[in-house]
Amino acid sequence: MRLKIIAAGRLKSGPERELVDRYASRIGGSGAGIGLGPLDECEVDIRVFSDKTAESAALAAQIPHGAALCLLDERGKTLSSREFALQIAGWRDDGIREAAFVIGGADGLDRSAFGTPRLMLSFGKAVWPHMLVRAMLAEQLYRAVSILSGAPYHRD
Repeated sequence: MRLKIIAAGRLKSGPERELVDRYASRIGGSGAGIGLGPLDECEVDIRVFSDKTAESAALAAQIPHGAALCLLDERGKTLSSREFALQIAGWRDDGIREAAFVIGGADGLDRSAFGTPRLMLSFGKAVWPHMLVRAMLAEQLYRAVSILSGAPYHRD
């Protein structure tokens, strides 16, 4: 199952970009054996939109047809890394070919643009900058791959 991060804004060179690239590379190397990966990104330039409704519509337009949809939202579910890994494995085992993870801009997402997601995920009650959320998501996706493959990266 291919993994795709669809995110508002561009990550310029710097520590966040390096982290996302590092975890994407690791997923590409170790995920193939368990049917996960590669991790791709789609960046949507939201500077041209006047509100989160227009931003969300542009993000939604990038979701591949038939993909399992996960919206990153502070009102979403908080999952342990193992629970997140099992969620992804369930989608893969159900024959879903692609999973899309959507990260909105500073004002969040207009949920009406997306229909019903399979998962709304929160990284806790704190609000995180979208550039950090992208790095955190890439790390959690790699952690999920390592959990599912039995690699020692994740420790309970």
